[in-house]
Amino acid sequence: MTDLLIEPGAAAAIAEGRHGDPFSVLGLHKRGGKWVVLAFDPGAESLTVLTGKTGKPMAAVAVKGAPGLFAAELPRKANYRLRWQGHGATWEGDDPFAFGPVLGELDEYLLGEGSHKRLWQVLGAHVITHEGVEGTHFAVWAPNAERVSVVGNFNQWDGRRHPMRKRGGTGVWETFLPRIGEGEAYKYEIRGPGGALMPLKADPVGFGSEHAPKNASVVRRIDGPQWSDAEWMAIRGTHQNIEAPISVYEVHLGSWKRAPGDRMLSYLELADQLVDYAADMGFSHIELLPVSEYPFDGSWGYQPVGLFAPTIRHGTPQEFRAFMDAAHRRGIGVLLDWVPGHFPTDAHGLGRFDGTALYEHQDPREGFHQDWNTLIYNYGRVEVSNYLVSNALYWLEEYHMDGLRVDAVASMLYRDYSRQAGQWVPNKDGGRENYEAIAVLQRMNITAYGEVGGVMTVAEESTAFPGVSRPVDHGGLGFGFKWNMGWMNDTLSYMHKDPIYRKYHHHQMTFGLHYAWSENYILPISHDEVVHGKGSMIEKMPGSGDEKFANLRAYYAFMWAHPGKKLLFMGCEFAQGREWNHNQSLDWHQLDIPAHKGVQSLVRDLNRVYREVPALHINDTRPEGFEWIESNDSEAGVYAWVRKGRADDAMVVALVNMTPVERSYRVGLPAAGHWAEILNTDAAVYGGGNRGNLGGVTAEAVAHHGRAHSALVTLPPLSAVWLKQD
Repeated sequence: MTDLLIEPGAAAAIAEGRHGDPFSVLGLHKRGGKWVVLAFDPGAESLTVLTGKTGKPMAAVAVKGAPGLFAAELPRKANYRLRWQGHGATWEGDDPFAFGPVLGELDEYLLGEGSHKRLWQVLGAHVITHEGVEGTHFAVWAPNAERVSVVGNFNQWDGRRHPMRKRGGTGVWETFLPRIGEGEAYKYEIRGPGGALMPLKADPVGFGSEHAPKNASVVRRIDGPQWSDAEWMAIRGTHQNIEAPISVYEVHLGSWKRAPGDRMLSYLELADQLVDYAADMGFSHIELLPVSEYPFDGSWGYQPVGLFAPTIRHGTPQEFRAFMDAAHRRGIGVLLDWVPGHFPTDAHGLGRFDGTALYEHQDPREGFHQDWNTLIYNYGRVEVSNYLVSNALYWLEEYHMDGLRVDAVASMLYRDYSRQAGQWVPNKDGGRENYEAIAVLQRMNITAYGEVGGVMTVAEESTAFPGVSRPVDHGGLGFGFKWNMGWMNDTLSYMHKDPIYRKYHHHQMTFGLHYAWSENYILPISHDEVVHGKGSMIEKMPGSGDEKFANLRAYYAFMWAHPGKKLLFMGCEFAQGREWNHNQSLDWHQLDIPAHKGVQSLVRDLNRVYREVPALHINDTRPEGFEWIESNDSEAGVYAWVRKGRADDAMVVALVNMTPVERSYRVGLPAAGHWAEILNTDAAVYGGGNRGNLGGVTAEAVAHHGRAHSALVTLPPLSAVWLKQD
């Protein structure tokens, strides 16, 4: 009988795991006018088909030449279950090949044209009830595969057992596996062109992963979130625009603080400890180094394999949501470091996913990052563009992220980035700009701002590429903000120098004002400045002992009074002595030392005053908010400027003395009357010598610096003083 039910070649292909359309063979089909069940399990010696509500048994017949393949003729079309026996064991279950497709025609259409904004809703692993049965729906894009299977402990990681159904021309494969639920580890086994078996692949849209060094995807539910942050979500846009006092605390979750036994903190512990600390310090935002799942701790998350999976190092997706919820309840925004520029070559990742250069370029001159030994996305492929843009939207919608900081934008914008002549492929016009990557970034920003209210996007972009934070419809990339890498490099170079030589480099501190309004800038002192032998912030400062701390305090006050939003990496706020090590906690014990505690107190006060005084933040990105009083006094090493808010906001004058000499300095003031000293980095509470202006100065009718009024201001050595108009 069985010879008439299945062609021998098809039977052999099923048994050998080669068949490209297993749903056309397996399951319940009408053949020769009869209803026949064909089922396969390579470990089975016999099969009984149980039909109807009573489970009436029907013995199946083995198909010759195809071990594990059985056929049973049913008297009528009916629901059924399979009872297998083999090697002394019996197992029973629903037949995955009895279930119809899950993806609908609209999904298929949008997937085919690469315009499915919410890719994660159809791809990946979803726990659902399908045709009355609970299980998990798996779907993955692998257009050049000859066969794709889901494998896991549930089928002994055997790709012959659960091959998937290909959905037309979309390149997507799907299947529903009954009784598979949350917590199940899985991968995809893919036969590429010519039948070559690929290394087992993690799910590109998987919501969870195993703990490293294991790297299988894990079924995780992300439906039914419980949020209590509606108040924050309704108003966050006012906390994230160019007029807001944005002060970002950049954090690597694995090394901010460790639990006893050197264990990483969980998302729930971080929801308590990190959120409380950031709130106490007055930061408006926490920025997380990448939490998308990554295999190698030493990459800090910048070589992600699971773009849709919050790393299991700290807990599950629901626990990550609890962290986000806790931050929002304290009025703190959370930004995610997002990495669309490259991905690692790990065998279980995206590289040659279906046996071809699918996510990456075939040509290494376009598709391989020489600096990082990673692969570059093929931004010109609509499905890849869709994958990345959809991933950005995923974090904003599913986890209520308040914004994305996009890593290494410069490496995306230019085809010749870090390449020699002959090592790169020009664009269609013969130039170096990567038009396709530019289009992806623009599309990401349009989607983020268009689909989700109140968010912000930030570019880490180190070149003079024009219009990074200009709207797309005005010819820009569409970011809300851009890191000011030039300001950071110039000012740190100046601060590193012995004060005796600073007069020769005076304008490294002023140069940033020449282009301060060309973008919406964030001033970044990031993790990149305290690793790879660069030393900690306090190590960068010249001098010894108290002078180092005085330099750092003056620099931070210079930064907080300078136009632009602020970003500081963890540990820098208390002047950690050693450079950052991702494998261990910050040196919190140093807060027992007054000088370190003083820097922490200063940063807390800088954040408070920055937030409370409109002149210091309203016009961070506009020229009308800034005016030099003295920018050329290189001999004295003094800088003085005015910060202005709205017309009726009190002005602030900032003075910085970058020499180890106390000065009685006459400074022109923009208005008469009393000016209160609202901050002095030499205050004893910060670890300074407590020299200052006894609460403020009064402007005299003595012309100076081109102004009708002026005052003598005491500038302690290596210090900054802020005066606010009464």
